[in-house]
Order: sequence, then C-alpha cells, then structure tokens
Amino acid sequence: MEATMKDREKPHRAFWRRKWTFSDIRTAIYILMTHSLCIFAPFHFNWKAFWVAFTLYVLVAIFGITLSYHRNLTHKSFKLPKWLEYSFAYMGVMALQGDPIDWVSTHRHHHQFVETERDPHSPIHGLWYSHMGWTMNSRALTKRHGRPNNVSDLEDQIFYRIIQKTYLLHPLALGIVLFLIGGFPFLVWSGGVAVTWGYHVTSMVNSICHSWGSQPWKTRDSSKNNWLVSLVTFGEGWHNNHHAFEYSARHGLEWWQLDIPWYIILCLQALGLATNVKFPTEKQKLDKAFSTSKNTT
Repeated sequence: MEATMKDREKPHRAFWRRKWTFSDIRTAIYILMTHSLCIFAPFHFNWKAFWVAFTLYVLVAIFGITLSYHRNLTHKSFKLPKWLEYSFAYMGVMALQGDPIDWVSTHRHHHQFVETERDPHSPIHGLWYSHMGWTMNSRALTKRHGRPNNVSDLEDQIFYRIIQKTYLLHPLALGIVLFLIGGFPFLVWSGGVAVTWGYHVTSMVNSICHSWGSQPWKTRDSSKNNWLVSLVTFGEGWHNNHHAFEYSARHGLEWWQLDIPWYIILCLQALGLATNVKFPTEKQKLDKAFSTSKNTT
C-alpha cells in the first residue's frame, strides 16, 4: 500500500513545535540517561564489566526481543510452554524497549498499517522519526490508535498485565543488583552501553531496513533486506523476508542469511520445547518472488 502525497506532506514533528506529554518526557529522560551513561564507558572499562554487559545484551536481544517479543508474541511463529514463554518475555523487559503488551501492540500496528499515517514508526515521516522520534510522540500514536486494542491475547494473561503495571521496576532492580555486584563500571556497561546499543540496533530495523537494501519479495511496502543490520541484530535485518512472510519463525530464508534466533528455535524444536513452528512453503515463496531480484541501494 503506497502512502499518499497528503500523508507525505504532513510529517510529524519529532521535537519542536508540538505538545509533549508526560509519557514523552519520561521516555526522553530514559533515553538521555542511558545515552549519558555511555560517556563514562571509556573511563570505567574493565573486562569483567564488558563481558557481563555483552552476555546480558545477547540474552536480552536474542531471547527477549527477537525470540519472545517479536517472533513468539507478536507473530505467533511458534509456541512455547508457558514457563519458557514467560521467562523469555521477562528477558525482553530488561531491554528497556517497553513492556510486552505495548511492544507487541506497536509492532502489530506496524504490519497492519505499514508505511501509512497509521504506522507507528512510518518511514514516510523521515528516517529520524522512524528510528527514534516516534518513541517520544505518544500523542500522535494515541491519536491514530487509541489504547492498544490488538493484544487481547496478552491482556488476558495476568503475567503480562502485572509486567505492564510494574514495568520499570524490573530493569531498575537489575541495575541496582549490577551496581551492588560490580559498582559503577557494571552499571555503565550493562545499563548504559548494552541498553543503548540494543535500542539503536533494534531501531535500525524500523528505519534503515525501510530505506536501503535488497527487495527480493513482492510486498506492499518498501521493506528491505540489509545484511549489515542483520549482522548486528543476529538476523532481524532480513526485513523484506519478514514482511513477505511475517508469520515465519525463520527470517534468513537463504542458507547464507545469518539467523541465530532461527537456529535456536530449531534446537528448541528438537528438544520438544518449540511447537507449531511456521515458515513459508516453496509454493508460497514462488508466489511472492520477483522474476528477478530487485535491488535498491
């Protein structure tokens, strides 16, 4: 679905000349705090702090955001036992990218209204808006969608309702634990560098992967496969693949397309923990394929 000219003539103001809600100010403060901690990273470096931060980042990014929030909860690409589903979702909370209900609702709206005025981080409003500006513009999001109305499957579960009400307490508790164990270096590297890096690489999928890369599949949007974004997101950058087959648990559809979450899903399936694993058939791929691959750089 192509955005109309009217859509493109009315970009949302990311910062200036608009009303800021309490939610916008709170989000801006969180972003400023985590980014500010990164300033201290070169002066408080030690290998123990680095490896703790790296380990936490990998666990949160792969199991929390990619496996849980995105492929399991948003798209229902596979099923997990509830104890494992909740464990992975709890890891995602530590990314400071939102609670499961809000994150899933936003991403479902993105796919439903991709690249229109109702897309929460639509690229029609510019690269900056789709990358970061939308997170601090709750008024625009509420105006377009109101309260989340597409996540009843999560709202029916008490676990997700509790997490939504107590969301910030959990990463705060983790920050306190890290500080008590390793002091300021642990807080800087895990609460600053790791969180900030995770925030930006996730946002690259929203911004860069709708602007630069290859488009081998016929979709109703400008989603792109970007190998560099895929590298830093462990496989989420095969975004045109994902938009063509959003139900698929596998994003790297070619053997050479790195997709670490998919390999983990296969392991979980072999252990009997992941069931109803979805991926496109050869016929479905043929139906979506261009006769020749179309590249956009």
